[in-house]
Amino acid sequence: MTTAQAGSAPQALNTEKRAFNFSAGPGVVPEEVIRKAQQDLWSIYGSGVGILEHSHRGKEFDRVLEEAEADCRRVANIPENYRVLFLQGGATTQCYQIPMAFLAEDATADYFDTGKWASDSINQAGLYGKVHVCGSSKATKYDRIPDDADTNYSDNPTYVQFTSNNTIMGTEWHRMPKSPPGDAWFVSDASSDIFSRPIDVTKYGIIYAGGQKNLGPAGTVLVIVRDDILDKQVRKLPWMLDYKLQAAKESRYNTPPTFGIYLMGQVFKWIESQGGLTAIEKYNKQKAQVLYDAIEATPFYTPHARVKDRSLMNITFKTPSDELDQKFIAEAEAAGMVNMAGHRSIGGMRASMYNAFPIAGAHALASFLKDFAQKNG
Repeated sequence: MTTAQAGSAPQALNTEKRAFNFSAGPGVVPEEVIRKAQQDLWSIYGSGVGILEHSHRGKEFDRVLEEAEADCRRVANIPENYRVLFLQGGATTQCYQIPMAFLAEDATADYFDTGKWASDSINQAGLYGKVHVCGSSKATKYDRIPDDADTNYSDNPTYVQFTSNNTIMGTEWHRMPKSPPGDAWFVSDASSDIFSRPIDVTKYGIIYAGGQKNLGPAGTVLVIVRDDILDKQVRKLPWMLDYKLQAAKESRYNTPPTFGIYLMGQVFKWIESQGGLTAIEKYNKQKAQVLYDAIEATPFYTPHARVKDRSLMNITFKTPSDELDQKFIAEAEAAGMVNMAGHRSIGGMRASMYNAFPIAGAHALASFLKDFAQKNG
């Protein structure tokens, strides 16, 4: 195997037909972003060096980082008193980094338990301080978001954390939780619905999201944190886990995930090109409605989530039996619709349609749902 000669042009992007990818993560990346990345892998900004090869201290990456932050701020209307950080370790690292930084041993943090990722965060927070579960849908197999009437905050929580979209169970917060007592601030794990709709950043102390669903590649995490929160750290932390240090170093205390940041930046540009978050939300609602209508059209399918809490990103459902579920998954794959299997903890099927997923795929699956039910019902 030989490498391309210096100066030779990259080959054209493969034009092979792509499947409709319903993966829960990593998810679909916009085609325009993939094509732009192909060019910039070879040479970015006319430098003759690809994005993977540039120094994180060089002027080319300075531009990448500056544009990514500026575009992120513009897309979500992020105020100046919030910092935008591009960190490593994905959202799972944030599960323990946040309580490690901000939850004192004798203090309490309130958590909503709405599924596996929320449960994991509760587990990790308990290593550093007291945890109060202020609302839970565990008793109903996480098929819903807790109502305000079922929410019971502790007397003086440091912060309140919720997972805005539950990838496995297919539920989503379509409202903010009710206001907590005292000076508590909201933390949101928004990994699977980040920038899928307009968001009022000012209602949160911290928002974090792993990149691999709506923002780009796995391994990079976006953290949006209010300035005053940075001064609330209660422990001396390792350098890589110190939010204030990472903010001071503009996400470059060490070599950051340069390609992940670059690709996030391209996704932010793509969101703007689509009309921004309002237009993105409208498109996501259209896609989800196509599938929910098809599922509800026959009693053959059973959706998992309560109607008012259904996710626009992850649509979960079952056929009458495990055997038919497996048949559905296999036949859907043969028809060009891949990664439909539900999480092992719930089974059934899961159709994940993040921002870049095309509505043509929703229509294709809706047609398949109808045909499969007629043949097997």
